[in-house]
Amino acid sequence: MTTVTREQIARAPKGDLHLHLDGSMRPGTLIELARARGVELPSYAPEGLMELVFKEGYADLPDYLRGFVYTCAVMRDVEAVERIAFELGEDLIADNVRYAEVRFAPQLLIENGADAARMLCAAARGLGRAARNHCESAAVRNGEDMPFVFGLICCAMRTFGPGMGAYYDHLLRSLAGLKRSRMYSTASLIAVEAALKARDEDGAPVVGFDLAGEESGFRAGHHAEAFQRAHAGFLRKTVHAGEAYGPESIYEAVTACLAERIGHGTSLFSPEHIRDASIENRALYVHRLVEYVASRRITVEVCPTSNLQTMPSLGGSLLNHPLRRMIAHQISVTIGTDSRLVSRTTLTDELHKAAEACDLDACGVCRLMLGAFKAAFFPGTYAEKRAFTQAASGRIMRELGVTAR
Repeated sequence: MTTVTREQIARAPKGDLHLHLDGSMRPGTLIELARARGVELPSYAPEGLMELVFKEGYADLPDYLRGFVYTCAVMRDVEAVERIAFELGEDLIADNVRYAEVRFAPQLLIENGADAARMLCAAARGLGRAARNHCESAAVRNGEDMPFVFGLICCAMRTFGPGMGAYYDHLLRSLAGLKRSRMYSTASLIAVEAALKARDEDGAPVVGFDLAGEESGFRAGHHAEAFQRAHAGFLRKTVHAGEAYGPESIYEAVTACLAERIGHGTSLFSPEHIRDASIENRALYVHRLVEYVASRRITVEVCPTSNLQTMPSLGGSLLNHPLRRMIAHQISVTIGTDSRLVSRTTLTDELHKAAEACDLDACGVCRLMLGAFKAAFFPGTYAEKRAFTQAASGRIMRELGVTAR
């Protein structure tokens, strides 16, 4: 059992690198926007939504994703996205999160491709307003507190089908003559261009490109061209992988998509989940993959509560999660919330759960918390990132009672 208390973690500055905007709005805001936009909800009371949609536990990943149908339905205009981003920024600051990378797929929210960059800019305005308000506080001005810094990650979808949104319905019609894999690749290329436009022409702090959505049966390699374009444009890369497929999915994300970070990666140590028949020695394959991920400092973004909710195989206990093995193998690991509303959590809660499950001492918790700042894609210069990380390090060590060696 860790000796670090939840209160110590709560007071320390934290970084969240895996955070979905469309899964992290306030229940009251969802209800208010749904009423204003004519979106039908199972309940118009916060407690009703928490009982019927955003539950303590979910049967599986599809059950978990059900809530996004409602959240995305109220996010189809820039005003809603800006408001939700602003409120998320306020909630993160209240939890002493001082660095956050907020991700979402703007294509799920729009009618035409030109609006994707506008949605990214709307999120930047909302988060930026929260950051400015915080920086104007007396605590930040006199150096008692750190500023709140954020970046945006644009998500592409591994696959899409009818009913996922007006924009995807349009793509299905306009690209009907293409093979499905080429259709997915084309959509991801369009998403990259929107991310680059938002960054380079509109000044939004878009720091990365991601691949999300249904993993099993939909290869990351189909999107390699889009990730090469992101790479050429100096966008950083992260990929959801190893969550609903085996270790070979992680390998493909790293090699075909040049991923610098992996979202979830829970199957990293699981030779039994390998489906590629050409891999004969599965144990050796996993061993080499683990060593490759560790030695290349490819960061795994672990979201404890979300993983327990979407993976029945974990039996509802973090003791069955590979996080402890990741730490033991000295893999670069960060802890994220994934979706604050859908998982009913905060970063303080996630870090404390991880510390307890892995029996981390103060030094171990300190390393885990600092991992987010070190692995951040960060919207500023490298020198600015180092200074920001050093400032966070000193404050984390002080709150956790860790002395410099």
